[in-house]
Amino acid sequence: MDRTKKFWNKTAKNYDKQVNEKYKETYRDTIKLTKKYLHSNQTVLDYACGTGITTIELAEYVHKMIAIDISDKMIELAKDKAEKKKLKNIEFEVADIFNPKFDGIKVDVLLAFNILYFVVDLEQTLKRIQELLLPGGLFISATDCLGETKSFRDFLISLLSKIGVFPLIKRYTTKQLINYITEQKFKIIEKQNLFQNPPNYFIVARKSGRE
Repeated sequence: MDRTKKFWNKTAKNYDKQVNEKYKETYRDTIKLTKKYLHSNQTVLDYACGTGITTIELAEYVHKMIAIDISDKMIELAKDKAEKKKLKNIEFEVADIFNPKFDGIKVDVLLAFNILYFVVDLEQTLKRIQELLLPGGLFISATDCLGETKSFRDFLISLLSKIGVFPLIKRYTTKQLINYITEQKFKIIEKQNLFQNPPNYFIVARKSGRE
């Protein structure tokens, strides 16, 4: 088991409590804004679904939700939430977005909440997202832009990331994040900041209607 998976498995049981103390309203806003783009005949892929905080709230608005995460402990917690709410349209998978099992899948919407600053190669990840989306499909993300802030806490997090205590963390500015997305031929149709420090940038981008 690699160190990243170990970290998220260890974090899983306390994850909801930790994020709700600081980001409860941010998650609420993310869910509210995303709902506008969902409808009942869509298939949606939730990349890095975690404990299902957004997955569970959004699943009822779509036909099918495929929820993936590399942490089996996170997936277990998300499954438990789905069972308690009697949601039958969520397919959970312990997997990374590059897993070959998804090679033939095409989805209407791909969600990537609070994951892009953890990926090793953002350019390749965005290319993979392009592959998985139908023409005209939507890529909806929310990303901490750590490059916009400078504090001792930021320095400490970066240090812990470098020495392996935390997973890899990238410090993008909002401009850099937008550039990465548009360079992969996505058209941004909505963007706004949902948190101040660090900025949590919500972006809705559409894939070209042609392939």
